[in-house]
Amino acid sequence: MDIETLNGVEKMKVNIGISEDHREKIAAGLSKVLADSYLLYLKTHNYHWNVTGELFHQLHEQFEEQYSELAEAIDEIAERIRALGFRAPGTFKEFNEIASIGEDTDRPKALDMVKRLTEANEQVIRTAREALEPAKAADDEATIDLLTERLTVHSKTAWMLRSHLED
Repeated sequence: MDIETLNGVEKMKVNIGISEDHREKIAAGLSKVLADSYLLYLKTHNYHWNVTGELFHQLHEQFEEQYSELAEAIDEIAERIRALGFRAPGTFKEFNEIASIGEDTDRPKALDMVKRLTEANEQVIRTAREALEPAKAADDEATIDLLTERLTVHSKTAWMLRSHLED
């Protein structure tokens, strides 16, 4: 039977055609994408609030678009982890333990914000590429689709940000 008992309550096992070992590896990769995405969200929102200078209006609006998109993406990533049968990390401590993106310890100027966000978006791309491997190995089309969308969004975002830094 596909039901186990936990504290006297029956809990159904996940049976979606992907082995538990594969689901665990996929969820671990997605957890890293989630952590990087959340820290990128936080960094982008912080910059939205605190950007100053002659590019204020343009960057303020661009950062708002980016953190709003990230907020939805974070939810989708966490829900995919849950659909695979695993707990999604959800605390700063958990995120900091697995994230590749660090928090700022200073107060960057506008173009430094742009550079840091470009680098952070590129880091999310690298993290998502790593997470693709176990999803491909398990033929997990739903996760592959989610990660492909993230790659597309972060590639475009990095390009748009990078454009501010060109002469």
